[in-house]
Amino acid sequence: MTEKADQTALLSALTTEHFVLQTAYSSTVSEAAGRSTLYVMALSSSLVAMGFLSQSEELFKPFVATVLPAVFLLGLFTVVRLVDTGLESMQYLTGIARIRGFYRTLGAQAAEHFTPEQGRWPEAESPAERLGAFTAFLGTTASMIAVINSVVAGAVVSLAVHAVAPTSPDWLGIVAGVASALVLVAAFLTYQRWRFAVFEATTRRSP
Repeated sequence: MTEKADQTALLSALTTEHFVLQTAYSSTVSEAAGRSTLYVMALSSSLVAMGFLSQSEELFKPFVATVLPAVFLLGLFTVVRLVDTGLESMQYLTGIARIRGFYRTLGAQAAEHFTPEQGRWPEAESPAERLGAFTAFLGTTASMIAVINSVVAGAVVSLAVHAVAPTSPDWLGIVAGVASALVLVAAFLTYQRWRFAVFEATTRRSP
């Protein structure tokens, strides 16, 4: 009787933990969507304001010099947190997969209903990985916001070049802006890959 009661208590605890992990996973998705929306709205509002102020050079330049760097910093913080939420969601899915693995040991019918093929990552291959790891990294929410934020940084650099050297040719500012954006995108992808590699190494070491 004691062994049966312990098994029942364990199953109840695992079911509760399964529910908690699913709720936590949903919260990471909601947080990622909310942070992305906040950044895009801030950027959109800034661009609209810039459009209204473009008729006045005296107001336009100070506004751009103040707002665009602030938007870039907001995007930088947003991207870092989006990577964190992505890793947190992976951690929750790993816990869910571990519990589903226990469910499969409850009997023949349980093994049939909780097969790894019917589960999610990491039990089954993620659809995002079918075109390769690089494509999967490009498709994350963090990557999309990072690309937009890099374009904002490129625009700031281009405007700064023209402000420092007003007699310089237009192509110089454009080249400087594009180069800055590409460097920032490459730096972000390297950072994101490093964070995921550390997570994967830690997960493999976990019991």
